[in-house]
Amino acid sequence: MRQDIALSVKNLHKDFLLPHDRNNSIKELVLHFNKPTYEKMHALKDINFEVKRGEFFGIVGRNGSGKSTLLKLIGGIYQPTKGSIEVSGTLTPFIELGIGFNPELTGRENVYLNGAILGLTRKQVKAKYKEIVAFAEIPKFMDQKLKNYSSGMQVRLAFSIAIQSHNDILLIDEVLAVGDAAFQRKCYNTFKEIKKSGRTVIFVTHDMGAIQDFCDRALMIEDSEVMMIGQPREVALRYEVSNAKAEANRAGSSARPENPVVKLNSMRFNGGAKNSRNVSLKDTIAIDVDFTVREATAVQVNLFLVTPDGRYLAGINTTKDLKKYTPEPGKHTITCELPASQFAKGSYQVNAALYTYSELNSIEMPELIDILDTTYGANTPQFKIMEDGPNTSGEFNMRGAWSNE
Repeated sequence: MRQDIALSVKNLHKDFLLPHDRNNSIKELVLHFNKPTYEKMHALKDINFEVKRGEFFGIVGRNGSGKSTLLKLIGGIYQPTKGSIEVSGTLTPFIELGIGFNPELTGRENVYLNGAILGLTRKQVKAKYKEIVAFAEIPKFMDQKLKNYSSGMQVRLAFSIAIQSHNDILLIDEVLAVGDAAFQRKCYNTFKEIKKSGRTVIFVTHDMGAIQDFCDRALMIEDSEVMMIGQPREVALRYEVSNAKAEANRAGSSARPENPVVKLNSMRFNGGAKNSRNVSLKDTIAIDVDFTVREATAVQVNLFLVTPDGRYLAGINTTKDLKKYTPEPGKHTITCELPASQFAKGSYQVNAALYTYSELNSIEMPELIDILDTTYGANTPQFKIMEDGPNTSGEFNMRGAWSNE
C-alpha cells in the first residue's frame, strides 16, 4: 500500500445467513428435526476504494444499503466474507459510542473505564478529565450511576471521551442523532478541528449538509454496491435522486416512466467558445444551460457554484413554483446572469441540476430526475475573479436574473 494511503479496500464482500425457521421449543425441535435452512443476504458486493492520509471521507446511502456494515468491517467488528481491508495507522471507531460502559458504575468511573478501552492511560484520562466533563456538560451527574443517565447524557459522555483518542484514523457513524442541536453543533466544530489536525476521518451520515461541509470526497452505496465516488456535492445530489425515486415507489407511482423526460446536455458561457475565463468585478457572468425535454413537463433549473476542490458554495433556482415553467418537447437553452460584484476574489466552478415534480397521491413532491455525470470537470464553466471587492470570503448570497431564449 502506498505511503499516502490510510485505508485500502479491495474486492470486499460481506454475506449474512438468515435462518428461514426458528425452533424455539422442544416440540418444534421434534417436529422440525431436519437441518435448518438459511437464506444468504449479500450485505456488500465487490467494494473497492482508497482513502488518503488526512482525508475527510464520507460514506452515504439509504437505510439498508450496507454503509454501516462497511464501517464495522473497517473497524474490525465484522470479518469480510471475501476481499481485503488494509489500514495504515491506529484506528478509533465512533460506531457504537458507550460500548464498555457499566451502568452500575458512576459517570466518573466510566470515564476511566472507557478511556482504558480506547487505549488511554489512567494518567492521560486524569489530565483530560475536566475537559471531558466540560464538553459533555454534565458536571453535576458525574458521581451518579450511569443507569440513571438519559440516553442523550450517555452519548455526550461517550463522545467526550472518544475525541480524546490520539489515533490516526477515526471512524464516525451517525451517532450524534440523539444529541440536541447545540451539542451536535459542538460536535461538528470538533470535527472541523480534527480535520485541521490532519487526521484521517471516515464519516457515515444521512446529513448531506455535513457531507458537503466537511468531506473532501464521498462514496455512495446503493443496493450493497458502490454507486459512485466523487466530489461531495455531486454525491449529495445523487443521494437526493435515490431518495426521490424511493419516495415515488413507496407512493405507488408505477406510471412514472423509467427514463428521465428531461436531459441536461451542456453548460457554457453565453456567446463564448472558451469555458474558462478571468472576470472583472464590473462584469456580468452569463451562463447558458442546454437541455432537452422529451415530453412536456414542469422543470426547475438549479445553478450552483463550487470551489475548485468541490466544496459547495451557493445555488440559485429558476423558480420556487415548479409549475410556472413547463417547456414543450424539444431542445431548450436557459440563461442565468450573475453580477460579478457579489463574488470574492478567487476561482469558481459552475454546475447545474434539473428538477421536476410528481403528483403522488395528490401531494406535490419535488424530485430530482437527472444529473449530468460530467457536471464536474473541464466541460463546465469556470471563472476567476481577479480583484478584491466588497465581499471578503467565499460564502455569499447569489444574485441573478433568468431569461428564456
